[in-house]
Amino acid sequence: MTYASLLVTTVIFDDSKSTMFSQKTLLNCRGRLLDLSTPKISGIVNVTPDSFYAGSRVMNEKEILHLAEKMLNDGASVLDVGGMSTRPGSEEISEDEELKRVIPSIEIIHKKFPEAIISVDTFRSMIAQEAVNAGAGMVNDISAGRLDENFLSTVAKMKVPYVLMHMKGTPRIMQQNPSYENVVKEVFDFLKEKILQLNSLGIHDIIVDPGFGFGKTVEHNFELLRHLHVLKIFELPILAGLSRKSMLCKTLRVNPDKALNGTTALHAVALMKGAKLLRVHDVKEAAEVITLLDQLKLT
Repeated sequence: MTYASLLVTTVIFDDSKSTMFSQKTLLNCRGRLLDLSTPKISGIVNVTPDSFYAGSRVMNEKEILHLAEKMLNDGASVLDVGGMSTRPGSEEISEDEELKRVIPSIEIIHKKFPEAIISVDTFRSMIAQEAVNAGAGMVNDISAGRLDENFLSTVAKMKVPYVLMHMKGTPRIMQQNPSYENVVKEVFDFLKEKILQLNSLGIHDIIVDPGFGFGKTVEHNFELLRHLHVLKIFELPILAGLSRKSMLCKTLRVNPDKALNGTTALHAVALMKGAKLLRVHDVKEAAEVITLLDQLKLT
């Protein structure tokens, strides 16, 4: 029996904490409800000059509001705003620079579209706090709280949903020969321990993300996608961040700007494997995948 199939038959219980994982699909995002009992879309709003996909970059108020409006009209339930590129090999920007990019962007989106659910993509507690003050209702953290000792306690105090992602290393070094004995087991075990830690802090509105492309080879990424259903054991919504990533580009030998077709194909696979939130650059196409799979009754 493979590790992945063994997990499917295992009830996860931590006797030392008397904690069991419980189903959580209706998330309260500062008064705006996100129902992940059915698949939804998180649109990527990159207020950065150096994100890996040039087509996703927006750097002024007009561009930001145009993209936000288009994504919402195309079917996005969440707008995920990030001010620092975390592509492989990227360098950190200063906290002040990230703040200057992110907070005004969230403020103008929240003012123009007050009913929209905004997520902030950051691993810094100060940015997360200021973003929620500005109108964000969710925090998306690539680091699982490991790059800022105050991050998880800050999220607990803010009482907003938290996207928990697996990453091996840091963005600058994560793709320098990442290795695992069993990538599915190691990612699963990492998320399991982090969920228990989050629960102990009072954080229960959690979305789990295996971290496609964050410290994984192409083979690791496809192995995780093949066994994505294993994460359903946590009974928490699963986020799939596959959009135009290198696992597609390297396999298809295309640049990110030519990777929409491959992205759409893998979105269908992720949904059939249990993903409930797709983090995407192209909202309309992702929404069409959800509609078609709903018609087939496969999600």
